[in-house]
Amino acid sequence: MSRTILHLDLDAFYCSVEEIQNPDLRGKPFAVGGQPNERGVVASCSYAARDMGVRSAMPMSRAIHLCRNLIIVPGRHRLYSEYSEKVMNKLRDLTPFVEQISIDEAFLDISDIRKTPARVALDLQTAIKNELHLPSSIGIASNKLVAKIATEIGKKSNKKNNEPPFGLTIVPAGDEAKFLAPLPADMLWGVGPKTSARLSEVGVHTIGDISRWPERELLNLFGENGRDLWQHAQGIDNRPIVTEYETKSVSQEKTFNVDVRDEKTLEKTLRELSMQVGRQLRKNDLAGKTVKLKIRWSDFTTITRQVTLPTSTNNDDEISRTAIKLMKTVRKPNQAVRLIGVGVSGLGAPVRQLSLWDAGNEKSRKLQEVVDQLQEKYGRNVIHKGDLN
Repeated sequence: MSRTILHLDLDAFYCSVEEIQNPDLRGKPFAVGGQPNERGVVASCSYAARDMGVRSAMPMSRAIHLCRNLIIVPGRHRLYSEYSEKVMNKLRDLTPFVEQISIDEAFLDISDIRKTPARVALDLQTAIKNELHLPSSIGIASNKLVAKIATEIGKKSNKKNNEPPFGLTIVPAGDEAKFLAPLPADMLWGVGPKTSARLSEVGVHTIGDISRWPERELLNLFGENGRDLWQHAQGIDNRPIVTEYETKSVSQEKTFNVDVRDEKTLEKTLRELSMQVGRQLRKNDLAGKTVKLKIRWSDFTTITRQVTLPTSTNNDDEISRTAIKLMKTVRKPNQAVRLIGVGVSGLGAPVRQLSLWDAGNEKSRKLQEVVDQLQEKYGRNVIHKGDLN
């Protein structure tokens, strides 16, 4: 039975939220991200900035070079998460079959909704625009692959000067391969730069070119990935909507504005990151056995080290102590650090077994719960642990 899958993408999401907060930004070239003198990168940029060549993930110094009058707006991720949650709740009011794939993107299975797909899409776009003041683009098809590409095509074909596209593209069931055929090969999932270059070498430039190749030859060229390429080029994608994902790890990292050599500063940063990781674990009622350290030196070399603990933990102090020990095993005295991060994996439900000797640990856990509640209500900076150093 043919499915009807809707893919929704919130257009220039961070910038759209910033324009709600500050309407004076509308129509102007601006970017959300860090400062150019602090190794900042563009997290999102307005359509006026895009017309000047600015793109997401671009170094902010490069963006300023392309657009001299670029306005830089610091990111407010908590605010973006609040708006994202409002949108996702609206999607779940429409159907329980919602797969959120990022803060500003989701798939919906609307097969059982009685309205026509076009009516569902237009009503959804209108509600998000009128009630939340956010622009969106939508693609609809019989599967996730084609629906997402349809969204991308709709955004490109509805491009307006300095304005969100509000794209809407519907691919009828049975027309998937026909829709994909004229598109560039690198629009297909699984075609990265290396695969694209190899395809060009053998004269393959469009998705239709891929679909016309024998599957066996693609297998010879690309291994198992060749089978996926052939199926995707035919518009075949049987992946279901996944409403919940199992959390495999929780991590936080920080890139320093200037390389850090001071060991106390690095240890303090690890403690702060460990607090964020521990708080997220407790919020999700999780604990993990493996603590991982990520560290990047000034020459961009990045290494990771990890250790598995005897029992699972979501305790800030235990995570930070372990991470600091790992750092001391790999870092030479005075060695400059560009980025540092902490993660916990091997997750499961926390085990709480209180014995006569664990009273201190139980007090620590209850204290941590109170701190979490205060920070949840009043913000992360309402209370801090004292620093003995």
